[in-house]
Amino acid sequence: MHTTLQLLHRFACLTCISLTIILFSCGGDDDENIHFGPVKLGKYESRIEVPKMLNSGTQFITHTTKENGHDVLGYCVEYDLGKRHSRWVAFRFDGETRERQVNSRANSWRDDPMLDSKYHIGGNAYQGGYARGHLCASYDRRYSLEAEDATYYMTNMSPMYYEFNGNYWTIFEGFIQDKGRNPLSVNDTLYVVKGGTIENGQTIGTCRTSNGSTTVVPKHYFIAAVMYRGGNYSGIGFWVEHKNYSASAKFNKNTELRKCSMNIDELEELTGIDFFCNIPDDKERKMEKENIETIRSAWGI
Repeated sequence: MHTTLQLLHRFACLTCISLTIILFSCGGDDDENIHFGPVKLGKYESRIEVPKMLNSGTQFITHTTKENGHDVLGYCVEYDLGKRHSRWVAFRFDGETRERQVNSRANSWRDDPMLDSKYHIGGNAYQGGYARGHLCASYDRRYSLEAEDATYYMTNMSPMYYEFNGNYWTIFEGFIQDKGRNPLSVNDTLYVVKGGTIENGQTIGTCRTSNGSTTVVPKHYFIAAVMYRGGNYSGIGFWVEHKNYSASAKFNKNTELRKCSMNIDELEELTGIDFFCNIPDDKERKMEKENIETIRSAWGI
């Protein structure tokens, strides 16, 4: 009898340990409502493009559109409430979102209605000579007018030097858009995370917003992207210095793409963000540690 009780106690302890490991994992099915994590997550939090989120001080925001009778996620944001800047924005190019139906820009900058008004920063230009730079680009969400218009929420903006925003950054934006809109098969999906560095030591400083609030100015911008094709994942990271380039500066696109590219593991080290944690662990580890020359070859740079 005593032996039986000991065995039951040991089994119960092992069960508790196993459940703890599961509850604090990041994995989960791409489009399922049930997700293992510190809390039960919804279908958007468990998508492949969504990184691991912080437990406090941020708000998870989604912007969806109605397409063919169902909701389609345009993009999502983890917004740092104290710094008044997103940690990242995430979205995907797939069969519903890669098409380009809209040819004009909305140019309708405004505060995000999903954010409490006490965190609003105003929709007019940043002070100090910074452009309102898109993270999820207007051109990334041209599948519908509503989706394109939603990219002008200030939660999706970052204070960028003008010539960085209108010149150098477009090299990397254009590369991602080309990959997202030109799949090799209709089943391909491109998962994308973009952002600017906002942690201590990773900013240029701060700037005033149009309503007198303060936001951080990133020292670097980054892109983490994963192609899914034929059952395989291929990932690439870009780490881009935020500088005020000359208006007349000319760049060789492929040279700059190669110079700023790295594997996902390296980008995670630089940003402190756990990207693509919803990919099954074995595939995630293999993809994130891939040799950079193998990655460049797979991505055509």
